[in-house]
Amino acid sequence: MRHLLLLFVLFTPLLAGALPKQAAVPGGVAVIDLGPAGNTLPTAHWGEQPLAVIQENGRCFALLGIPLDTLPGELAIRISRGRAVETKAVAIGIKNYPEQRLTIKDKRKVEPSPEDLARIEREQKITEAVKKRFSDGQPDTALAQPSAGPLSSRFGLRRIFNGQPRNPHAGLDVAAGTGTPVRAPSDAVVADTGDYFFNGNTVFLDHGQGLITAYMHLSRIDVHPGQKVRRGELLGAIGATGRVTGPHLHWAVILNNTPVDPELFLSPR
Repeated sequence: MRHLLLLFVLFTPLLAGALPKQAAVPGGVAVIDLGPAGNTLPTAHWGEQPLAVIQENGRCFALLGIPLDTLPGELAIRISRGRAVETKAVAIGIKNYPEQRLTIKDKRKVEPSPEDLARIEREQKITEAVKKRFSDGQPDTALAQPSAGPLSSRFGLRRIFNGQPRNPHAGLDVAAGTGTPVRAPSDAVVADTGDYFFNGNTVFLDHGQGLITAYMHLSRIDVHPGQKVRRGELLGAIGATGRVTGPHLHWAVILNNTPVDPELFLSPR
C-alpha cells in the first residue's frame, strides 16, 4: 500500500546529536525521520539512487544530499519496509551562496590545453565512479575536522577564476601550511588515491552507504586504495598541488553521489 506524506524538514529540530545538521536546501542534507528502529532497517531511494539509512537513539533516519542546482519545491523519497512502500515528499527551501573571485597564476588551470582536457575527461570518469560507491555498513556521520587550521573558503561559493565563471565551490577549505597533517574524520576504507589535474594529490574515503569524503591538493599521500583507516589516522599532508592559489586542504563530502556542505557533519567529539 502506498501513502503520500508531506514531510516538512527544513526547520525540524533533531534529537540525535550524531546525525548531520538539518538543512533541506541546495547543497544541504535533509534528515528524514523514518520512525522507531526494528529488527530490519528500511531502505530509502530518491529515484534510483539509494540513500543512507542510519540508526540513532532507537530511531531510523534517511539522509538525502541535495544538489546545489535544486530548485525550491518537493523531492519524492521512496521508503520500503519489506513489501510495504510509502512516499515522503521532502520540502526544499532556498539558499543563496555568495560569490568568490580568484586569480590563478597558472593559466593552464583556467584554460586547459586539448591534452589537458583529455586528461580531465579521463579523471572525471574515475572520480564519478568513486562518488557513486554505495557500500554496506553504518557510517559514522559525526565527522572531525580533518586538519588543524581556520576554515577559509566555504561550501557553495559561486567561483570566478581570472574573470571566468566556473563550477561552485563543492567543498570546504582549511587554511594551513604545507606539511600540516591531514587525518581521517571517521572510520573508512580508502576508495582511491591519485594525482588529478585540478584536485592535485587526492585521497577518497568510503565511509559506507554513499558517504564519501575527499582530501585534495595534498603535498603527500600516506595511504593506499583498499586500506582501512580509523578516525584520526594520518592520510597525508596539506600542500598546493592542482589548481590552487596557495597551500590549503580542500575537503569534500559526498552523500548519495551529491557534494554537500561538510560543516553540516562537523562534530566536536
